[in-house]
Amino acid sequence: MDRIGGRVRTVPFGDGVVEVGAEWIHGIRNSSTYRTAMQHNITIIPQDPTFKVYRSDGTETDDELLLNDLVNFCFVMVGQKHINFVGGLGEFITRRLLLYVKAKYPYLIKDTGFLPEFVGLMNAYISVHEASNDWNEVNALSEYEDLKGHQHMSWHRYGYKTLFELMLNTYNNGSGLPNLDIKLNTEVTQIIWPEDGADVRVICADGSTYTSRHVIVTVSLGVLKDRYTTLFKPGLPWKKIEAIEKTSIGAVDKIIFKFDKAWWRGQETYYGFMWKAEDKIKLPIEDYWMTKVFGASRPRGSSNTLSLWTSGEMGKLLEQMPEDILKRKCMELLRKFMGKCYDIPEPTGMIRSTWHSNPFTRGSYSYDNRLTTQNANDRRFLAEPLVDTHGVPRVLFAGEATDSHHFSTVHGAVDSGYREAMRLMNNRVF
Repeated sequence: MDRIGGRVRTVPFGDGVVEVGAEWIHGIRNSSTYRTAMQHNITIIPQDPTFKVYRSDGTETDDELLLNDLVNFCFVMVGQKHINFVGGLGEFITRRLLLYVKAKYPYLIKDTGFLPEFVGLMNAYISVHEASNDWNEVNALSEYEDLKGHQHMSWHRYGYKTLFELMLNTYNNGSGLPNLDIKLNTEVTQIIWPEDGADVRVICADGSTYTSRHVIVTVSLGVLKDRYTTLFKPGLPWKKIEAIEKTSIGAVDKIIFKFDKAWWRGQETYYGFMWKAEDKIKLPIEDYWMTKVFGASRPRGSSNTLSLWTSGEMGKLLEQMPEDILKRKCMELLRKFMGKCYDIPEPTGMIRSTWHSNPFTRGSYSYDNRLTTQNANDRRFLAEPLVDTHGVPRVLFAGEATDSHHFSTVHGAVDSGYREAMRLMNNRVF
């Protein structure tokens, strides 16, 4: 592409910056991204996920403390190991949620409207968190592990781009790294790795060729799925092909609006959209995607922007929708849920992410699907290098999907790159 950063993309917007891709540092203990910020005295701000929830008839929910308690309970369940439970993450959370509600809020059990509506909201919210189409596509026995500490640390006005400026020594007018030569706008079409020990050749779409003893491939799982049959010569071993095909990568998409000034009130970071069953039924089929927009968040990098979130097939749909229609429909959605409480003006700008349709990303991040327990070694196979006849690693693989326990995160991606660099250093192959 024409920039560094991959699925991190900070854009000036509103009165500051917004994150079109990755937005938070997830956990601080043993986090390479958090450590890098701290080493350079960059202030990172915790952004607690607090909710104010609106219904599809435009009314606010009554008890914010109850709702935030239930949201936090469900989110805690996402990060736990669900031993001896076979099934989808949503099934597990719903069962635990009902037990929790019976014990703490027994009067809600008789409310035949609230709980289904709330479960629908959490499905949309956690599907975005996981990059899935539905929370039951995610394995309740996922190998993902949280780092300790706050899970939503924001780069706020600095922007996530600062991580790359720090690594490249360009932050605050730094001089850069003199021995580093980054080729932007240079699409790789083939990687030829002779098994006899000759140099690896990297062929590019513009006709240029680069040779090296070793190559580290950091493209997303989505790009590997698209191109593995033509990108590597000789072809990949079958166990790596199976890992590529069986591991899942999903789409998470944002539609970000800026306004002349903030029209919302309060300190909440999220405005959740909870659909009433009768309002869902009334929706035209072409507008069903609206039910998969779980709500809006307030970016910390600017004060006059709102981000709407969706995922899965609905996210892919919105990437292709004509911009004028998307803008109009999203504003209809905002006004449907929040219009009785606020006078919502027209936005002065809109940005949308296109992570799935972008041929150089083809998705947002990976997740453990329902087959994960049957293919527990897939991420290890994704990370295995291609070696020559002498056992020397020649083509190495990094990226968030290759990290067995911290996939889907920036720190997982960064650590995987370090892992492969150390693989070469430890093999003393230079």
